[in-house]
Amino acid sequence: MASNETSDWDLDVLIQKAMDAQRIYAAFSQEQVDEIFRAAASAAGEKSFELAEMAVNETGMGVVKDKVTKNKFAAEFIYDRYKNEKTCGVISYDPSRRLKIVADPVGLIAAVTPTTNPTSTAIFKTLLALKTRNGIIFSPHPRAKKCTTAAAKIVLDAAVRAGAPQGIIAWIGEPTLELTNALIQHHLIQLILATGGPGMVKAAYSSGRPSIGVGSGNAPAIIDETADIPAAVSAILLSKTFDNGVICASEQSIVAVASVYGTVKAELTTQGAYVLNEEESAKVGKIILNEKGAVNAAIAGQSAHAIGKLAGIDVPANTRVLISEEESCTAENPYAHEKLSPILAFFKAKNFEEAVDIGVKLTSLGGLGHTSVLHTNTENQQRVDHFALKMPTGRVLINAPASQGAIGLCNDGIAPSLSIGCGTWGGNSTSENIGIKHLLNYKTVAENRS
Repeated sequence: MASNETSDWDLDVLIQKAMDAQRIYAAFSQEQVDEIFRAAASAAGEKSFELAEMAVNETGMGVVKDKVTKNKFAAEFIYDRYKNEKTCGVISYDPSRRLKIVADPVGLIAAVTPTTNPTSTAIFKTLLALKTRNGIIFSPHPRAKKCTTAAAKIVLDAAVRAGAPQGIIAWIGEPTLELTNALIQHHLIQLILATGGPGMVKAAYSSGRPSIGVGSGNAPAIIDETADIPAAVSAILLSKTFDNGVICASEQSIVAVASVYGTVKAELTTQGAYVLNEEESAKVGKIILNEKGAVNAAIAGQSAHAIGKLAGIDVPANTRVLISEEESCTAENPYAHEKLSPILAFFKAKNFEEAVDIGVKLTSLGGLGHTSVLHTNTENQQRVDHFALKMPTGRVLINAPASQGAIGLCNDGIAPSLSIGCGTWGGNSTSENIGIKHLLNYKTVAENRS
């Protein structure tokens, strides 16, 4: 949409066109919106493989088959969840209370997207915008600009064919930090949807525009002595290997109580993990973070075997995850942080209570508000409640893989989403999974009952 020589003036034109399209779209009926939503979701689902290949080729991160799954999730699960939801005009009426609720779009949305999940996030945000009669403009991550804009264009073209106004979805073709800042600070932007690193989320909240930012994750997985250990390890490895660990909800550490620590370790090896020795752990530890203390981009979304080679160690080619046995859960230990790759820290706790305390400490290192997991026998709900009360996370998952559970694949009580709020724990405005209700204004029409 924007040329390689995009200037502030070009951005003004782009924003104005999107604003004009949104004003037209805001008058569409529920029937028109639902047909556009259906057509756009269908088109995105059909192009899932093509977009997944583009994303892996452009970013060098992740696994094609897993990105296909994420693209289909963003298209099909989002459509199925919201296809029957009312988002236009009067959406509810309670005659006994003489109360109506009227839904209005928020207007024009600025969307910032990450390099880790570029196409699925673009599909997700465009579909939410279409269902709620909002316009949306993307500022893609520079290292994922081609695949992100390709996803947005697929949805736009399908929406226009179904009757949406041209320009309802737009993007900056050559994104820069300066253009992103100009977009999110523009006076015509009514809402910012920021998915990315803490710096970008902070910039969104500092823009002066209403913002929904989502935080980073550092999810611990607690395994107590009552857990089904083979099932727990299977769930953790399923989650951690999915798209080579780039989903921010994925487990970053395992904390096992001492009485089953050895059994968990043996099961990890049986299921394809590689437990590093002390020398190997030191080598891998040196490449986890960069000089700024953030995840080293060279390991993000890479396979366990590739990370081993990068660290100068030889691990079997079929290794699923690298495991490092750790004791320190302080900021100085690189293994205690988010790793966005198939690397797991492995901690031993004296008992369940200490395991939970270690989980809380780990979560405080960049994962506040996001996700935590407990593997236990759920007949003991006291343990579930203790864990839920102690953990400062918006998603508290029980016996579930974190990546899949946090985005809404394991329990329909969690809304399907690729933008996960972390609440005030993580400096976000909501602790929920982002959905259509966050992109609507609501009018309460109340008759006098006195």
